[in-house]
Amino acid sequence: MTPELKERIDNLVRQNKILVFMKGSKLMPQCGFSNNVVQILNALGVPFETVDVLDDMEIRQGIKEYSNWPTIPQVYVNGEFIGGSDILIDLYQKGELQEMVEVALAS
Repeated sequence: MTPELKERIDNLVRQNKILVFMKGSKLMPQCGFSNNVVQILNALGVPFETVDVLDDMEIRQGIKEYSNWPTIPQVYVNGEFIGGSDILIDLYQKGELQEMVEVALAS
């Protein structure tokens, strides 16, 4: 990964309390896994931003290296990589995700 790309991703992650790298947008998810993440975050009623990896092949590949995670979507809360769709579903069902996003938004 180029230093420029790493800096670009760093800035995106830093500038957004809750950020999802996904296929499509929060208004129009382009895959089921991305849609799951959007539905969960919408259910929590929290503000979040998305980056459409289909629009940017450099980011699409770079985010996998950045997080050392092979799949998309990828969710970041307060600058920390949380995981993908399955992990988010699990955290949501346990009630841990709600707490995590509340702490992030309060900081």
